[in-house]
Amino acid sequence: MQYTNEDMLELSASFIEQPVMSLRTGGPVAVIMSPIINPHNLKVEGFYCQDRFEKKKKGNTLILVTQDIRDILKQGLVINDYETLAQPDELVRLRDVLQTKFELIGKPVETVSKQKVGKVIDFATENSTFYIQKLYIAQSLLKSFSGGQLSIDRTQIVEITNKKIVIQEILKGHKAKGTVPASAPATS
Repeated sequence: MQYTNEDMLELSASFIEQPVMSLRTGGPVAVIMSPIINPHNLKVEGFYCQDRFEKKKKGNTLILVTQDIRDILKQGLVINDYETLAQPDELVRLRDVLQTKFELIGKPVETVSKQKVGKVIDFATENSTFYIQKLYIAQSLLKSFSGGQLSIDRTQIVEITNKKIVIQEILKGHKAKGTVPASAPATS
């Protein structure tokens, strides 16, 4: 798989509503609607797509698996052909991930000591592997006056559940007892 941007991070919003371009036809065949995220390894496994040819038909949501993406361009994601897009029930290996319906945006984030940090407002994905590398957290109004938004590296994540994300303790100005430096890898 070749990419025009070598191992760059892409914000999640940069994929949404992007066209899926076919090499065979030379034009768009679908539009990206939302990512399919595996909560066990924080990888974008694919994207739900709106079929460009069957817009009015019910059940026209197709899936583009990330391994089928040939290139990422400013004009959109490039695939070999329209036939690369799959119906959700055809993807047996992704069945469990599809059934979880995991949503990352809006997920509450707290530390190991149960201190509420905020909610995920965006994430950055490495464009060659599609692993999520960073989470961007909006803090509560009170905390945001002093600290603004937070960027959490994937190594700081301790646990991901369907209801929340647990991260290591956050350092604040001085080292408090029991805190872990932000660069320390997460332990499972």
